[in-house]
Amino acid sequence: MSLNFQATRFQCTWPWEMLVMLCDGRIVCGCADPLAKRVLGDARTTTIEGIWRGERMTGLRRDMNNAGSDFCGDCPLKRPLEPGEEPSIRPLEVGRHPGRMFIECTAACNISCHQAICAPETGITKTRQAGMLDFDVFRKVIDEVGPSLGRIDFFNYGEAFLHKRAVEMCEYIKSHHPHIYLYTSTNGGAFSEAQARRLVHSGIDEVTFSIDGATADSYAQYRQRGKFDMAMRNLGAMVDEKRKSGRDLPQLNWRYILFKWNDSDEEMALARKLAVEIGVDRLCWEITDHPEDAYSRRFARGTEGFERIRRETWDDSNLGNAIPGATPRARIEVRTAPAFLRFFTGEGVRAAAGKPRTVRTRVRNQSTRPFVADATYGRRLVRLGAQLCREDGSLINLDFARARLPGPIGPGQAADIAIELPPIAEPGRYLLKFDLVSEGVEWFEKCGSPTTTTRFVVS
Repeated sequence: MSLNFQATRFQCTWPWEMLVMLCDGRIVCGCADPLAKRVLGDARTTTIEGIWRGERMTGLRRDMNNAGSDFCGDCPLKRPLEPGEEPSIRPLEVGRHPGRMFIECTAACNISCHQAICAPETGITKTRQAGMLDFDVFRKVIDEVGPSLGRIDFFNYGEAFLHKRAVEMCEYIKSHHPHIYLYTSTNGGAFSEAQARRLVHSGIDEVTFSIDGATADSYAQYRQRGKFDMAMRNLGAMVDEKRKSGRDLPQLNWRYILFKWNDSDEEMALARKLAVEIGVDRLCWEITDHPEDAYSRRFARGTEGFERIRRETWDDSNLGNAIPGATPRARIEVRTAPAFLRFFTGEGVRAAAGKPRTVRTRVRNQSTRPFVADATYGRRLVRLGAQLCREDGSLINLDFARARLPGPIGPGQAADIAIELPPIAEPGRYLLKFDLVSEGVEWFEKCGSPTTTTRFVVS
């Protein structure tokens, strides 16, 4: 591998972070390789460690440190470097396995999406050496890399649940390696209601249903041959099973790609209404710029329409929600000193150098969903965080301090929370920025919730 075209300089983090296994067992570099043009190895004949630490991947990392590689071709995942920008130099020596993998069960699909590269008519299935992922190959890979993985994305191209053992695969992952965050995306039309309910009990952490419309007619214009009623029924079955069994997982999302035929205010309002009635955790709009003859001009990036719904779009944050009031929002008051003293002195918080300091706050929930204080899993717990900043506002420590909630904080409710600040050895003037965080997901500020900043004097 080498870079022969100096005019195109780029970098990519994928060679240091994750791998994708195709349904035939071959390993490719990224999820944007539908036709398997960039193969790194074969899990049927080689270990994942052998591929991950092998010469081909080491050479690719070396090329990335030198600002690009011929191997990457037309891959859209690479990030072009700005003029004069130097590439980040990352170590060539890596751990035994990646921290994340995509698992493709099949490249086949039960529907045909309008002008999509993965539509059956494109011949994508002919680029695979097997139609369905062999269960023994799957098990071999999971047994090897499971202890090292933090996340598995159980999809790639095709519809994962066309595989007759897809739910069983999810069960295998979570029963053998419960620490793995297991996520999947589905069109919702390839399994029965019984399988949808069984999937809830597999231990899977998050499931996204791609349903692009609030009526059968608009849905079918992109998801050709798809069955709107079946997809919605299966989504509803998973919500119902989760509720009846008292489970707090999986997180159930409805992702809705906006096109020119489904982006009216009326249809989007209907989607919001259906999302509330069904009880999904999250509804988000997906913004695209293709197909050229179909994408929504009303909500294209840079338009007033887009700015109006930006907080509700899939890529804006991991917490934004198109269900009215469901995007988390909080008000945080710092109550260390009496209000009249804070007003006259503007001192904020004081601490002695080398000593911890406890700060009292009050947090009010200004959204329509409760802030979860405890659960059977580590992610999505809401905690109060204090970020340490320099006096000019620049960040020193994002995770300076955390405090658990005393219990769930319901809509409109408030709770008093004491947060202990660790000692700072260096005297000086700092800022404390208080925000809530959905652990493992996102800070509330990212989805538009206001933060509270106060002076912090260490003497």
